[in-house]
Amino acid sequence: MRRFALIVAAIVAVAGCRGPKQGTGMSGKMDYANYFEVIDGGVVTVSPYDESCDTLLIDKPLSNIICMSTSYIAYLSAAGAADCVGGVSGIGYVSDTTVLRRYFGNLKEGERPVYDVGYDSALDYERVVSMQPDLFVTYTVSSVEPQYISKLKSLGVPVLVLYEHLEDHPLARAEYVKLFGALTGRYEQACEYFAAESEAYNSLVTEGDAGVLMNIPYGDQWFIPGGDNYMSRLVHDAGGKVLGAKEGESSSRVISIEEAYVLAGQADYWLNPGWCKTKADLEGVNPVFSKFGITRIYNNTRRETPAGGNDFWESGCVHPSMILEDLVSIFNGRDTLFHYYVKVD
Repeated sequence: MRRFALIVAAIVAVAGCRGPKQGTGMSGKMDYANYFEVIDGGVVTVSPYDESCDTLLIDKPLSNIICMSTSYIAYLSAAGAADCVGGVSGIGYVSDTTVLRRYFGNLKEGERPVYDVGYDSALDYERVVSMQPDLFVTYTVSSVEPQYISKLKSLGVPVLVLYEHLEDHPLARAEYVKLFGALTGRYEQACEYFAAESEAYNSLVTEGDAGVLMNIPYGDQWFIPGGDNYMSRLVHDAGGKVLGAKEGESSSRVISIEEAYVLAGQADYWLNPGWCKTKADLEGVNPVFSKFGITRIYNNTRRETPAGGNDFWESGCVHPSMILEDLVSIFNGRDTLFHYYVKVD
């Protein structure tokens, strides 16, 4: 096995450490994020599942990073480090034009190609090892370490697990730009970016009481986000309220079609109805939807890729102010050209 460049000095797991908001270092505590901290010479991540910590120490900026989520591409791009993206998981789901250009071989002088390394259940380990990445960044959905992460570690590949997808506040997710800035030697630029984005977001926050029905059934289950959930916070900050959301909870709950029908009677708007782009699509999912009586329906599908990727979940993580601007416009009856949303007619 080839030896990897000794850029990564250590990744140390420590069980039961305190959360990152207690730490100090290069940046002190984060303004919004709960599950990471930037320290002198590296970063610390904290698992919301069991409060265990990973400390990643580096002795020079990283320049070859494999990103298993498209949001990591957006963080690197926002930090001015798009050139550090070395690998992705599922090129068809990527929206970033620079990464796509490099993947398809249209390289500028000095650029290296981007590779698709596959998915967690079908990872191209040979490709990953041959790339000699400085870091493999991924996520988990439980405290149990996935088999592919264990195998990567056994092959000598440095792995960092992030939990930004479990942050509830939109600015908490956006703040991960600082982590990627710290890893790539662009921390100051990342902080400047976040400060501007935070100011833009908070300047748009407004109050209101627009009733919002969310989603459509996924399979046989209709999920309504909790009152503290990421989407619920966006809706709240735009002057709305997610109907049926349980206050004080982040996790979603399942409702029946019958309960959705009752909530629809209180709704002024219907947001994020799955894959549906027309009202005919909605009626095709369930004919009862035509009886909901909601005329103002909007979906976050304006910037989809042909393969089904959605830039709402990619660049949207570093542009929460643009999402909020869309929602404020929607709740105020301004059908303009949105950033991420389209009207479902």
